[in-house]
Amino acid sequence: MIRNILIFVLFLGVLGSFAGGFYIGKIYGYVAPIEGVTNLEDGKPGDVDFSLFWDAWRVIQEQYVGQEPLNYEAMVHGAVKGMVESLGDPYTTFLDPKDTKLFLEDLSGSFGGVGMEIGMRESRLQIIAPLEGTPAEKAGLRAGDNILRIGEQFTNDMTIDEAVSLIRGPEGSKVMLLVLRDGWDEPREFDIERATITIPSLEWEFVEGDIAYVRLFQFSEKANQDFQRAANEILASSSQKVIIDVRNNPGGFLQVAIDIAAWFVDRGDIVVIEDSGDKGEREEHKARGNAAFRDHDVVVLINEGSASASEILAGALRDNNQVQLIGKKSFGKGSVQELETLKDQSSLKVTIANWLTPLGNLITGKGLEPDVEVELSDEDFEANRDPQLDKAIEVLKNL
Repeated sequence: MIRNILIFVLFLGVLGSFAGGFYIGKIYGYVAPIEGVTNLEDGKPGDVDFSLFWDAWRVIQEQYVGQEPLNYEAMVHGAVKGMVESLGDPYTTFLDPKDTKLFLEDLSGSFGGVGMEIGMRESRLQIIAPLEGTPAEKAGLRAGDNILRIGEQFTNDMTIDEAVSLIRGPEGSKVMLLVLRDGWDEPREFDIERATITIPSLEWEFVEGDIAYVRLFQFSEKANQDFQRAANEILASSSQKVIIDVRNNPGGFLQVAIDIAAWFVDRGDIVVIEDSGDKGEREEHKARGNAAFRDHDVVVLINEGSASASEILAGALRDNNQVQLIGKKSFGKGSVQELETLKDQSSLKVTIANWLTPLGNLITGKGLEPDVEVELSDEDFEANRDPQLDKAIEVLKNL
């Protein structure tokens, strides 16, 4: 107790002397010049008082004593990062030039990783979906798992992009993930070997004789062509019942989701609404296809790993055709990001809109509730049982 009081008194003494010196400096008209930055007024909004920032900068510049000289570029990047984080949106992020380069490489080609989509839920880093056939799936990771640590770094306050950068690495190298799953008493470690990730777009087959079962792994550009081939084969058969499975599908291209929805909903029906809030009007994205499956009996399988384009497709089929959703509540990733390149080749990923289902229901943070909820337990998973698919078949047979 005495030690705590002494520290507190000393702190007050330092604070008092600092305040006095600062006050005296102000009285005598001394204001230290800002060093290490240029273009102080370039692009500055007219209605923003930025003096607090420069006051803090001057204090650091004049008084901070560290092992290394001040890195002005890192200070600016840190300030921008803090500004972005204050928005409270995990999908609006700042990328410095190095991370911007890595992000663009991810978009343009294959890379080493474990094969899973991650996101934020209630400030926790969570697996949206382990992708089909990847090291993450083979290791037993599941949608909804919380990642507590990557290697030696805990994920508290870590951004999604920082986590991706740590998980990604050369093919053949390993990464350790400390994971906690609902129902576990304590977290478990997963030591996973990275691989070059290539994901199929879909696979399909007939089950129970004449029920077409189509499993979409991602909404890639290739998925459009692959779905068309599958659709033509199904339509050439006698099948009148279709299961669309978007479990553990983290999304992909919006237009691909719209094009696939157009096989099921009438031409001109709304597939999804893009809501820009106060920044602009709502834009309705409508189906432009042949609605070849409009009269088929259809159900959609969803789970905690169904996100983004998967939720758009599932929401469109339910709102327009009253298709039943079976499984577990979807992830709730329904926002649109745009990449803006900044002056020094750093960048901002900025949320510019939210997706709404055709009936105007918000996806972000809410997800889609299934019409028929079915659990898939760890025991089911390990025994290769699929009660969610079994329920979908049962529902279709009764339609």
